[in-house]
Amino acid sequence: MSAKRHSLDVPKGQAADILPLSTYSNARSSTNTKNPRSKLLQRLFLLLSAALCYAYFGYGLVYGRTHITHPSASDASTGVLATHHEQQALKLGPLLPSEHSDVCPQPKTVHPLKHRELAEELDRLYADEAYKLKAYDALSGAVQIPTESYDDLGPVGKDPRWDTFAEFHEYLERTFPRVFETLKVTKVNTYGIVLHWQGSDEAALPVVMAAHQGEWLWGRGSCDDKSDLIAGLQAIGALLERGFQPKRTFVWAYGFDEEASGVQGAGHLAPYLEETYGRDGVALILDEGGGAWGTQYGGDVIFAVPSLSEKGYLDVKIEVTTKGGHSSVPPKHTAVGILSSMVVAIETEPHEAALVRGGGAYNSTQCAATYAPEYPERLRKLARDAVDSDSALGELRDALMDEFPRFEAVLRTTQAADLVQGGVKVNALPEKVTAVVNHRIAEHSSVTELKEHFASVVVPVAARFNLSVEAFGKNVSAGNGKGGHVVLSDAFGTGLEPSPVTPMGTDDPYQILAGTIKATIESAEGYNASGVVVAPLLQLGNTDTRYYWNLTRNIVRYKHLRDVDRYNGAHTVNEAVRARGWIESIRFFTKFILNCDEY
Repeated sequence: MSAKRHSLDVPKGQAADILPLSTYSNARSSTNTKNPRSKLLQRLFLLLSAALCYAYFGYGLVYGRTHITHPSASDASTGVLATHHEQQALKLGPLLPSEHSDVCPQPKTVHPLKHRELAEELDRLYADEAYKLKAYDALSGAVQIPTESYDDLGPVGKDPRWDTFAEFHEYLERTFPRVFETLKVTKVNTYGIVLHWQGSDEAALPVVMAAHQGEWLWGRGSCDDKSDLIAGLQAIGALLERGFQPKRTFVWAYGFDEEASGVQGAGHLAPYLEETYGRDGVALILDEGGGAWGTQYGGDVIFAVPSLSEKGYLDVKIEVTTKGGHSSVPPKHTAVGILSSMVVAIETEPHEAALVRGGGAYNSTQCAATYAPEYPERLRKLARDAVDSDSALGELRDALMDEFPRFEAVLRTTQAADLVQGGVKVNALPEKVTAVVNHRIAEHSSVTELKEHFASVVVPVAARFNLSVEAFGKNVSAGNGKGGHVVLSDAFGTGLEPSPVTPMGTDDPYQILAGTIKATIESAEGYNASGVVVAPLLQLGNTDTRYYWNLTRNIVRYKHLRDVDRYNGAHTVNEAVRARGWIESIRFFTKFILNCDEY
């Protein structure tokens, strides 16, 4: 790719620059450099104030622009006074959303500036009841076409169950004719769709938005993920109708089997996108994911929760082979019994939990502890201490799992025995039985570490039953094999490492995305909150972005829906989205496109 190409550049004024307190102290003292007595008095004042601060709060001093720490011998000579915000956090609990935090820095609200009039015009359009009804019809029609994915689907062109996507493509082209006539449309592996909207500035890296084709609007896909797909097409169509010509190139990549690991869809789209735009040739990728926004922590503070990373993935297959025979003369343990012992052993040996500084779970916890109106005070204090104290970090890890059971899944590699198969007849001893254990790999672990742990649990059980063992392609010392044989393997060849973490520095494209989230919520009809906090989290499941790591390091998973506008989750017959709430998704995509086009 051309060296002249540039990514999303955040204006320097967008992010607040906080100077260390020592900078301000030096600035104040610079006028008295010729007065030794004045300098001495200032130093005595600082030392006295620091001592009073320590005596009152029971905490150490604050260094520069960072955070509160426990005192140590080396701290006494270099400390400065705690900031007002940090003192407030100590005494009063949560900060206001408008106040700065070093552990959960908040983005500036980003509204379109150059495209302000267009954005306002489209807001008026989206508020029009006639427009809303037409948009509802578009989503309703899409949901009525069944496009479920199945784990046992064969390749496209060989399995006729894929053919339903041809009908769905016809519907999209009929419903959004201007979009499909104006943008460059490429079909990948028959049913993957790439829409390319060429910008006038060829040096600007493109932005990619991904989705998959597969009062209330009811039906499978209304939340996950036809709602985002149709909302994006609505935004494109509205912009086209008003003559918008982007400066930056925009790309939409629609997979069609994300629920079945994405091999046929995004698995084919990724090589095409990399060949077209180059490795690291994309400024930012936005895909579905994250959590719904709302006041989940009580009060009137809205939390929006995009995901900046995903857990890894591995399905481990256990295959036990033993001698067959008539069930009237059984051994002490059949293959089914041996396999059951292995599954029990696996479930009694969970993976270690860890809370990693800088990781998704840690970051989201710090944001909740800093800004949540309702949050356990013990956890709030532990979160502050955990910034520097390893012992407090360990206590916080355990306290999170005790207080919020969901953190058991967040902080450790999970394991779930989901598939079991074996036996063909009640009077015949099973000769081969299998189980598949699904794992979601924690951000601090890896596929290799998981395999080693799994083998270390199964091998002693195999030895007890005198089985030989092959673990992930290697023979492992266990029994002599007289009792049978066990094979451990990657069940479907879909092992995946935990994803890289998207950077969220002041100059990173994340700031545009996060600022757009705030702008959309704060300008929504009926908005009545004291503020919006953007709190990135860890995605427990996997999205199509698993295939897109080569395109950019800036990948965000986010779905712009309120928690009260979703019903019954996803992947179910009772899946539903509140129609008026879904309109906000269209507003979000519109502002996101316009904001990205300006930077």
